[in-house]
Amino acid sequence: MDQTLLLAMIAAAAVGLAAAVLILRRDRVAAATAGPVDSPFAVSTEGEKRCPSCGMGNLVTDANCVSCGASLPG
Repeated sequence: MDQTLLLAMIAAAAVGLAAAVLILRRDRVAAATAGPVDSPFAVSTEGEKRCPSCGMGNLVTDANCVSCGASLPG
């Protein structure tokens, strides 16, 4: 194998590896700075009230939040 060809293959591999690392880093930074992701599924909140402390949905009949235990309004 010619040395020039070997150097070209090593350089191509290094460029490919660097590109993969940069793409993964970009995706990780974008995911960390993104806001909350909306669910693609429809959810009914009828008959629920939201906890003012944690935002968990609770039944209308609940006096305390099922998640954090905070007192619910109403």
